[in-house]
Amino acid sequence: MNKTELIEHIAESGDFSKAAAGRALEAMIEAVTNEVSSGGKVTIIGFGTFMAATRGARTGRNPKTGKEIKIAASVVPKFKAGAAFRGVVAKKAGKAKKK
Repeated sequence: MNKTELIEHIAESGDFSKAAAGRALEAMIEAVTNEVSSGGKVTIIGFGTFMAATRGARTGRNPKTGKEIKIAASVVPKFKAGAAFRGVVAKKAGKAKKK
């Protein structure tokens, strides 16, 4: 599902216009982005938590040349799925495998 399809789904299931659903999704994305980029986290109970995580510096390898390279420490976005979301995904994935 891409962003356009998600907006259509929100509009249909929430009885909103597509424009209103698009604005709501954009506002949610902006709020999560601003909070996480400021070092905070956003928790949506039953769904999960968006946060920033620090990756330590490490030594990597250039796959083309085989030469070792130093990879600097960085801050990356992270999502931790909530228990309810994980449960639904596991249940539906289990049904899909049985078919």
